[in-house]
Amino acid sequence: MSQVEVRARRASLLTLELRYEHDVVLARQRARQIAELLGCEAQDQTRFATAVSELARNAFRYAGGGRVTFAVEDTESASPTVTARIADDGPGIGDLQAILDGRYESHTGMGLGLLGARRLSDRFRIDSAPGQGTTVEIGRVVHGGGAFTSKDASRIAETLARAVAAGPFEEIQQQNQELVRALDEVRARNAEVERLNAELGETNRGVLALYAELDDQARDLKRASEAKSRFLSDMSHELRTPLTSVMNLTRILLDRTDGELSSEQEHQIIMIRRSITALIELVNDLLDLAKIEAGRIDLRIAPFTIPELFAALRGMCRPLLTSNAVALIFEEPETQGEMTTDETRLAQILRNLLSNAIKFTETGEIRVRATATSETLIRFDVMDTGIGIAEADRSRIFDEYTQVDGPVQRRVPGTGLGLPLTRKLAQLLGGRVEVRSALGKGSTFSVVLPRAYGATS
Repeated sequence: MSQVEVRARRASLLTLELRYEHDVVLARQRARQIAELLGCEAQDQTRFATAVSELARNAFRYAGGGRVTFAVEDTESASPTVTARIADDGPGIGDLQAILDGRYESHTGMGLGLLGARRLSDRFRIDSAPGQGTTVEIGRVVHGGGAFTSKDASRIAETLARAVAAGPFEEIQQQNQELVRALDEVRARNAEVERLNAELGETNRGVLALYAELDDQARDLKRASEAKSRFLSDMSHELRTPLTSVMNLTRILLDRTDGELSSEQEHQIIMIRRSITALIELVNDLLDLAKIEAGRIDLRIAPFTIPELFAALRGMCRPLLTSNAVALIFEEPETQGEMTTDETRLAQILRNLLSNAIKFTETGEIRVRATATSETLIRFDVMDTGIGIAEADRSRIFDEYTQVDGPVQRRVPGTGLGLPLTRKLAQLLGGRVEVRSALGKGSTFSVVLPRAYGATS
């Protein structure tokens, strides 16, 4: 490779002295010519020439003259940059930072040229101090420009030397043409902005219509939910009366008030009583769900001890065991202190969990435990050795009217309301329900509640 083809890191192209006013016009012309020769787009040529013109005019006006040096800088990793260095030996700028921050106000317009040149440049640097003159260096990146060599620098310098400077009239014509092109560009951009604003307006109207539709649907869903809650509540009340009557009638029959029963009759009445009990539990669950959804459930907050709670649960749940192959174990609570919450609702939660454990545990044991996880939280665990729950089904078991499919589940009646109601009651008491299970290895359902209702952990 010959010497003239070596890539130039910085190559000086031209230096102009600013002695007369027409030198300012010449500086603008040369700036545009250099930018054009380097391959800058028309808009970048105008920006670079305008910035140079403003800075040259400042030097001539406030310092009485100066010099402009044009150069090209090149790097291995970036496009070339055309630069202009405008230097003067004038009085310098005393309020430079205020000017650059846009805080300086002058009736002569001083500072506007600096700010405009900085906005028009990709690179801007200024050094100035009172009594020491001012040097401003600006740069414009030549986008898409290839490698710049010393041979290119020589070619541009020769072209500039041969170029004949245009007169002020021609320069004004050139500026007017540039201004017309800039205005056309502004009009085109304004038209694009108007089009985008129109599209945005259409989009906004569509969004508003969508939100209005969503609001309507939300109101419809709310009315449907309220209607469902009223229906469940009314039907529950209507069903409880005849069911209670049938339950009382079976009790009278089993007490032999109207005479003795044969063993077959007694067996059939017991079956009826169990079915009625299941129906009453279902009705009660439906009524509780309706009350919770309507926000009308009442809580009776009072202090009690966990041993008392376990004693009551033991008496209620032992009759549910139908096989001696399953042991129901209530561990001695690790915490003996009082709880202050709704004991009836807590007992309902644990009774639902125990009922499920009894249904799905054919052998082994069901164990109930209470531990204090902190000073303010109590954890109740109901552990069984039953059929367990597959991981894919754990997110479904808390959905209303949903039951996991399986041979054991098909033999055991249920409505799928127990666990959803349990979770809602736990949330109502300020707690949560957790589950850990493995298919074929049993399940552990846990209820974590505040020791005192309304307290935070």
